[in-house]
Amino acid sequence: MAKQKYVYFFGEGKAEGEAGMKDVLGGKGANLAEMTNLGIPVPPGFTISTEVCAAFYENKRKYPAGLEQDVQTYLTKLEKVMGKKLGDPIDPLLVSVRSGAPVSMPGMMDTILNLGINDKAVLGLAEKTKNPRFAWDAYRRFIQMYGDVVMGVPGDDFEAAIKKIKDARGIHLDTDLSAGDLELLVSDYKKIVKDVTKKDFPQKPLDQLWGAVNAVFGSWNNERAIKYRQINDIKNVKGTAVNVQSMVYGNFGNDSGTGVCFSRDPSTGVREFYGEYLMNAQGEDVVAGIRTPEKIAALAKENKRIYDQLVKIKDRLEKHFRDMQDMEFTVQQGKLFLLQTRNGKRTGAAAVKTAVDMVGEKLIDKNTAILRVSPALLDQLLHPMFDVTTLKNAKPITKGLNASPGAACGRIVFTAKEAEEWHERGEKVLLVRQDTSPEDIGGMVVSQGILTSTGGMTSHAAVVARGMGTPCVAGAKGVSVQGKTATVGSKVFNEGDWLSIDGSTGEVYEGKLPLVNPEIGKDMETFLKWCDEVRTTARRGTLKGFDVRTNADQPEDAKRAFEFGAQGVGLCRTEHMFFDKDKLIHFRAMIVADTVEGRKEALKKILPLQKQDFFGIFKAMEGRPVTIRLLDPPLHEFVPHTPEETLELAEHIGVSVETLTPKIERLREANPMLGHRGCRLAVTYPEIYDMQVEAIALAAVDCIKQNIPVNPEIMIPIVVTARELKLLRPSAEKILKDVFGKAGVKLPVKIGTMIEVPRAAIRAAHIAKYADFFSFGTNDLTQMTFAFSRDDVASFLPSYLQQNVLDVDPFKSIDEEGVGFLIDYATKQGRAVNPNLKVGICGEHGGDPATIDFCYRSGLSYVSCSPFRVPLARLAGAQAVINNSITAKAKAVVKKLSPKVKTAAAKAKSAVSDAKAKAAPKAKAAAAGVKKAAVQVKAKAAPKAKAAAAKVKITAAKAKAKAAPKAKAVVAKVKTAAAKKAATTKKVVRNKETDALDRCCRGLIIAVTDRSA
Repeated sequence: MAKQKYVYFFGEGKAEGEAGMKDVLGGKGANLAEMTNLGIPVPPGFTISTEVCAAFYENKRKYPAGLEQDVQTYLTKLEKVMGKKLGDPIDPLLVSVRSGAPVSMPGMMDTILNLGINDKAVLGLAEKTKNPRFAWDAYRRFIQMYGDVVMGVPGDDFEAAIKKIKDARGIHLDTDLSAGDLELLVSDYKKIVKDVTKKDFPQKPLDQLWGAVNAVFGSWNNERAIKYRQINDIKNVKGTAVNVQSMVYGNFGNDSGTGVCFSRDPSTGVREFYGEYLMNAQGEDVVAGIRTPEKIAALAKENKRIYDQLVKIKDRLEKHFRDMQDMEFTVQQGKLFLLQTRNGKRTGAAAVKTAVDMVGEKLIDKNTAILRVSPALLDQLLHPMFDVTTLKNAKPITKGLNASPGAACGRIVFTAKEAEEWHERGEKVLLVRQDTSPEDIGGMVVSQGILTSTGGMTSHAAVVARGMGTPCVAGAKGVSVQGKTATVGSKVFNEGDWLSIDGSTGEVYEGKLPLVNPEIGKDMETFLKWCDEVRTTARRGTLKGFDVRTNADQPEDAKRAFEFGAQGVGLCRTEHMFFDKDKLIHFRAMIVADTVEGRKEALKKILPLQKQDFFGIFKAMEGRPVTIRLLDPPLHEFVPHTPEETLELAEHIGVSVETLTPKIERLREANPMLGHRGCRLAVTYPEIYDMQVEAIALAAVDCIKQNIPVNPEIMIPIVVTARELKLLRPSAEKILKDVFGKAGVKLPVKIGTMIEVPRAAIRAAHIAKYADFFSFGTNDLTQMTFAFSRDDVASFLPSYLQQNVLDVDPFKSIDEEGVGFLIDYATKQGRAVNPNLKVGICGEHGGDPATIDFCYRSGLSYVSCSPFRVPLARLAGAQAVINNSITAKAKAVVKKLSPKVKTAAAKAKSAVSDAKAKAAPKAKAAAAGVKKAAVQVKAKAAPKAKAAAAKVKITAAKAKAKAAPKAKAVVAKVKTAAAKKAATTKKVVRNKETDALDRCCRGLIIAVTDRSA
């Protein structure tokens, strides 16, 4: 089994990876490899794959076996290419260690520069470069980054030390520090590290390298990276890769520099070279906003040769990747190097313009353009702007860089934590800081806008704000931030004061300026027209098109939705109309009435007002379908809630408060969501729905008489059984028939139902017998399927999401396994009974891209969403058509090829079988031949073997005969010697026995003699 590859090299015009390997090499590593293969000047290095990151976390922060040896092998290769050794005391190789996930996460993970420098290497570097200031600057930067990222030393401690030296020298910029100042700063930095960590700063280069690699992999799960992935819904990613790359130095002197640039303007999408640079600086100086950089156009004057080379490279990369590129570059002593390229993050406006322009430039086709703009980016274009009339009288108090478009106003907060806390209290906040860092991501997300006093167009604040669609003004030098105050000129602003910013112009205004809704521009119109072409021509079996409707309760809502491209109203909630002051008092009178006559009398007063509402919506939609949901909420929502309201109603109907109060109390329910609401009201109080149907019919008649196209649809909500619809539909049909007959008009009106109860979904086949359409109320259907209260879910749902009990918030994106199953089942069951059944959804999910894709796959006719999400739904619907078409085509190809593959496999099997059958006799004959040959050989060899055996036997017999006399003599001799020895032994034994007997006799005689004496 081949050893798994974990490390990939790039350099000298060749790379082991390429752009298509982002899942393995991360976006940065894959593009470094691609640029290397293209021959673009890239400092050599190697990439440790994302698979190592996955293994690192799976194995409790331990690396796969053999990784250390692999890294050492590639480090040795890098040293050979560069002609230097890591940390060498005479001519040291220094490297950067950077993260690089498959999905761009700017600033969320860690980076180390100048790794390999130490107390000895800094002296060698100073001598080799003849530039001591550069060497000591590289060392102090390394200690600061490594100390912060790897060793956990607070960055503010280092900043305090450098500020102390600058203040003592009376200087403002880091570049004004001398070599001696920097050498002293290195000493101070090492002392800070020792004081905080109780450890010396590491001097061994390999210890430094592995410390940095550990930190980068560890940063994949730091708080800001996790939050960024949650915010941007980044899932199913193995982790980050680690890129170890030889250093090039922008801080080598005034002939060196560094910058960030884009092949097009990331804010507007205009096709012009855009970016910033700093001379005598390293990359973090640009993105951190420590110094205000120069615009990239100025480089043409400062160094035209490098500028022209950079323009040529950016044009080549954009054409190669067929997308706007975001590039990082460094110039070292007049030589240009590219450190990174990636598809640039952009605003919604830039995304649309770039997509439209690239189609015109024949770089991409329309479908690619549609897929390239995310619904979230398009949503940015729908953000409010300042009212033009107000701006004429408003005077900016200062101006910064127009870092991220859109207008915002909010109450000033100075930290990300405060932004989150104020947001939790329901406050609109504006985050005001000197600059932002990745740790501020939580506060940036909840802020209406961001204002920084330093930094440029590519600073952290600018890049992140653009990606989120949050208005941002960066580098506003007129703003001084100290603690919890911001000073602009002589004006001091405190926490909680109101400020307004315009991210499109960079202007800052005092107070709270009114905002207005946006308009759709020419590029967006073109783009959305392409989306509509894709949706309206879609085919799913006999189902044609995939429509986008809107939820609109008032004529102005319908008008706005129509302007945004809605093809109809999918949900008109009539209860919202009743909260109008002119209607509410009469509706309350109807609710508390004791008799049918009393209720009808009150409803008569509402009828003309309700008719007027419907007429306005019909007129705004110009003949497009308008689905009107009859009254749905429980009656208790309309009753008086204060003593003043109770008194007003009592006086209106002519009863005492004491008489009215018990009636109001009786209407209150313990669980109103499951109580007396929807069609249940019509079963008990049919006059309510009768009035609403009559108002719809009368409004339609007025439209027809005024030559206004009209297409009403009536929706009966919250049915649980087909019998409810069977009971209520005839009543509605009778009223329509009577009104239209009296007016002398003919108008077909569809009557359908809202499926928002699981039982209704299960019994869809029976309900469809009495319905012309289904509309899924996904809010209530989700509540009832999960048994989650949407109003109370915040107390536990975050824990469910954090611990992966649920993948997504089911009130944000449809739960395909549960709620989605019911929708899919009900759609199929309903159409089995009624093939012409129209089916759509009208809950909050209707504007969610993932839900829209599900609806397309499930065969729904349309989705309906809020007016401002209509353009987003038009795009998401087109993307669903394209993506599922690609999937369908792939399946069709597989299906088409499947018989051929099976046939080929069968032929191959047959061929093998035939070959085997054909070869079998030969093999058998060969085996028989071998056996026969063996027998023949054996038979041929047998006589010789027999003769040889006989010869051996004769020889053995002769040898035996010859040796026999000698053997016999030896045996005789041995026998004689043995006999002699035995005789001698026997004689000795006898002598011993005689002596013993003699001694015994003597003793006996002496004993007898003594006794007789």
